[in-house]
Amino acid sequence: METVTGISASPGIAIGTVFIHTHDAPAVPRYAVSADSVDAEMERFREAARNAVAELEELRRNGAQEIDEDKLAILDSHLLMLRDTAFHDQVERGISESLVNVEWVLYQSVQLLVDKLNSSQSEDLRQRSSDLHDVCNRVLSHLMNRKRFSLADLEDEIVLVAHDLLPSDAIAMNKRKVRGIATDAGGRTSHTAIIARSFEIPAVLGLSYVSRMAENGDTIIIDSNHGRVILDPDQKTLDDYERQSRAWHQHEVQLMRLHDLPAETRDGKLISLKANIEVPEEVESVITHGGDGVGLYRSEFLFLGSRGLPSEEEQFDAYRRVLEALPSKPVTIRTLDLGGDKVAHEIADLDEQNPILGWRAIRFCLSNPDVFRSQLRALLRSSVCGNLNIMFPMISGLEELQQALEFLEEVERELKAEGKPVKKDLPVGIMIEVPSAAMVSDILARKTSFFSVGTNDLIQYTIAVDRGNERIAHLYEPFHPGVLRMLKLVVDNGHAAGIPVAMCGEMAADPLATVLLVGLGYDELSMSAGGIAEVKQIIRAISVREAEEVVGEAMELDSFREVDRYLRHLMGDRFGLETA
Repeated sequence: METVTGISASPGIAIGTVFIHTHDAPAVPRYAVSADSVDAEMERFREAARNAVAELEELRRNGAQEIDEDKLAILDSHLLMLRDTAFHDQVERGISESLVNVEWVLYQSVQLLVDKLNSSQSEDLRQRSSDLHDVCNRVLSHLMNRKRFSLADLEDEIVLVAHDLLPSDAIAMNKRKVRGIATDAGGRTSHTAIIARSFEIPAVLGLSYVSRMAENGDTIIIDSNHGRVILDPDQKTLDDYERQSRAWHQHEVQLMRLHDLPAETRDGKLISLKANIEVPEEVESVITHGGDGVGLYRSEFLFLGSRGLPSEEEQFDAYRRVLEALPSKPVTIRTLDLGGDKVAHEIADLDEQNPILGWRAIRFCLSNPDVFRSQLRALLRSSVCGNLNIMFPMISGLEELQQALEFLEEVERELKAEGKPVKKDLPVGIMIEVPSAAMVSDILARKTSFFSVGTNDLIQYTIAVDRGNERIAHLYEPFHPGVLRMLKLVVDNGHAAGIPVAMCGEMAADPLATVLLVGLGYDELSMSAGGIAEVKQIIRAISVREAEEVVGEAMELDSFREVDRYLRHLMGDRFGLETA
């Protein structure tokens, strides 16, 4: 028995039989060709590219009813690459200059691009290399008369294990036969993660070597609730996880009974529970889990996709689809939060010593007016399609907020002059994720329609802890007394100005924190859609008075360890939460 840990990309527990899927190209031959053979080699390439295009077009046609627009867009990007004259010219030039066969030229050309992407500090940019691999391997298969196995042809239920899933593999796979997914590569924003969440398949990614450790036919456990994969489990572990799996499914069924019930405390306070999403396809999960809307749409993932910098029309279409899918529910779209660990090299190559404190989010937008204006135009145009809220990230003080609002007002005037409709009195809010914004939240509240606290950054800035630094990650504590006081200050100042206060960071999804957040006075909690029902269950079982008493007790404690111990004891006794 062996246990490996990785990144939980889609929650749940799966137990099944390993199916190892490999998509690596076979050993690519290299041999000399004469100058007279260059045209023949290029014709071989063109024919292979045409066959690859036909394959993708068939996949697109066959999946048109089941595959949503974002997944179809992945296939479209591959088709564009195969039809790109610059791509063809590069291969032809490589053959002419090196006088070697087309397979080797294609492989080497793509490998150079992949190495360049993989050397980037941006995880999202590194993940784009899978698109290049996908296209290259598809063409090589035709050049070398090698039949590709399609995951659409799966006949038995399996747990899919791979180094990585190519985008077209993830789209084509027979989802009804895949009980779980484990990959060496990938992160929460990869194609595999997005598709796994979309189809609610338990998935753990970023496992490094799981595809080499596992063997076809092995028994495997995917515990995505804890980011854990267990290979060849012993009988005791297997029995324990089978019990956990049954309990998980029963728990999910019980929680789904809350779907149509409000998140209302026993004494009548209604808390809005919304979902955080990254791409339009996740709206279906918001509806399935009974979300009250979208509390955070991270629009930057439009800019980090394989197609590069999106146009105003592409952005408008994405925003429109989310708004129209939730016609009676509010959708809060955060303006571009690039920089830090999210870099789009089509806009700028950000190379900073301390990017988390650098040229990012609203600072980046204000310095790139063309990019910012294009997004604001798309947002304002989409406002007539539903219940839109606009939110600016990483506001540190009044000056930045005023500049952002001036941009918005100017773009609104411009659209009206063009005769384009814009919704009146559009709510415009800000994220509170910088300590200076929390400290002057009484001032900022006079200029904005709502606050949404982004605890992921606010906590690390408040305690000066880089969450990615394993030496100090243990100090990243949501229940630090300094953090709790700051969270209370923001709520008090927001309510004093008559505006609602939300939380959209990971703390909002932590059941251990739910009673505390209700007691602090938060009006809205936004989280991954899968966490909504459990938080709702806790809210419906408590009163505001009880929650305020918990806050009173916690605020009297001196350290995060004492607060953490108090809350674990309380929630373990009161709700039976696992508190280890």
